[in-house]
Amino acid sequence: MTPDVAAPGQESVWDYPRPAIAETARRRVRIEHRGVVLADTRDAVRTLETSHPPSYYLPPADILMSALRRSDRTSFCEWKGHAIYYDVEIAGEVFRDVAWSYPTPSAAFRSLRDHIAFYAAPFDACLVDGEQVSPQPGGFYGGWITADLAGPFKGIPGSRFW
Repeated sequence: MTPDVAAPGQESVWDYPRPAIAETARRRVRIEHRGVVLADTRDAVRTLETSHPPSYYLPPADILMSALRRSDRTSFCEWKGHAIYYDVEIAGEVFRDVAWSYPTPSAAFRSLRDHIAFYAAPFDACLVDGEQVSPQPGGFYGGWITADLAGPFKGIPGSRFW
């Protein structure tokens, strides 16, 4: 694998750290579907990990929490800890396991506590500073790709052992 050359003003995901970190995202993050604003915040936390576009974790105060329902799915991240998942229902559409949270994250990720991240693919608009994002390839990872990122990104065919 050869990383793409980052253009001026771009971040290369290959310069992101491993193990992963969480940091304050100084950007506006907004999710809309069928004319409903699911989330709108300037108080997100983003996680950064080598080869991955950032995942954005949003505070519940800036999410339409009445659209979320806790699901039975759980998972484990070696750095963040145990995750719980949510289904989202908007305008009669139900999206299963499209949001996740770390209620008791590891110490290094305590800033994620009670914040919720969303997959970008199911929704009409997932925006970072007004730019429509592309979902991280592969369907498993929840990163959001914007024009200011250089890849290639984990999730593309052949990237399983990166």
